[in-house]
Amino acid sequence: MSRRITYSQLGGPEVLTISEISEPHAGEGEVRVRVKFAAINPFDAKVFSGEATSSPQNVSFPSGNGNDFAGVVDEIGDGVSTWAIGDEVLGGKGFSAQADYVVVVANALVRKPDALSWQQAGALDIVGRTAWASVESVSLTAADTVLVSAAAGGVGVIAAQLAKLKGAKVIGSASESNHEFLRSLGIHPVTYGQGMVERILEISPEGVTAALDNNGRETVDAALALGAPADRINTIADYAALDEYGTTGVGAAGATADDLATLAVLVAAGTVQVPIDSVFPFEQVSQAYTKLLEGHSRGKIVLEL
Repeated sequence: MSRRITYSQLGGPEVLTISEISEPHAGEGEVRVRVKFAAINPFDAKVFSGEATSSPQNVSFPSGNGNDFAGVVDEIGDGVSTWAIGDEVLGGKGFSAQADYVVVVANALVRKPDALSWQQAGALDIVGRTAWASVESVSLTAADTVLVSAAAGGVGVIAAQLAKLKGAKVIGSASESNHEFLRSLGIHPVTYGQGMVERILEISPEGVTAALDNNGRETVDAALALGAPADRINTIADYAALDEYGTTGVGAAGATADDLATLAVLVAAGTVQVPIDSVFPFEQVSQAYTKLLEGHSRGKIVLEL
């Protein structure tokens, strides 16, 4: 038997429970990973609470939970020659990652660089691919000034650093407690909320040329007011803006496993920082999501199995 986080009704973090299930096994073209760390994401909570557009009609009970994981290959299916028992890997599989074992298609995995911590590896899939794809979607250069919202959060902190690697001037919205951290990354911090446009103009009198929205309509409206063209505003938090303003909405699906592998190398080298806000034991999954929903986390929250 093995353990898996499941839920059988919609609600808050209290609906999550540890279930005993039969061990899954790798089929043809698949590998099984013994999970060491699994991350939690805001989207998970939107699904198990019923807030996501895909919920509840596309959720069958009992449902698994979580996408991001890192661990060790411990079983290989027929036809797989790219992995060996004992390989250290990271990846993602929807509604499945928070479990002792995850079975995935072989080409969906990424090799974990030796210098990449297990916690970071387990947290990287969704936020890493989303940040990578969102930055690429607006074609940044050294001529750009880009606004990144929620710049100390899971997606935002990676996107802001990737934007800086493109040569762009990066302005990141965050709570005051995260400003010094953002400065240490070479990002110009700004407090969100009323008056944000004026505060950004103090940093960049010419406004901004692009924006990466990880927070919602406030960022989109601010970016438009500051001169960013709608088609250079990518949002993962306000999809209504796509129809209303013509913004883009490129997310994790816009990045490949190769992109994730490249990012993993950058993180392992220290070129991109992926802060781990906190680590919870697997048994404290509900407490982990409670902390996530309180907001203002710096980076990622992960579960240790």
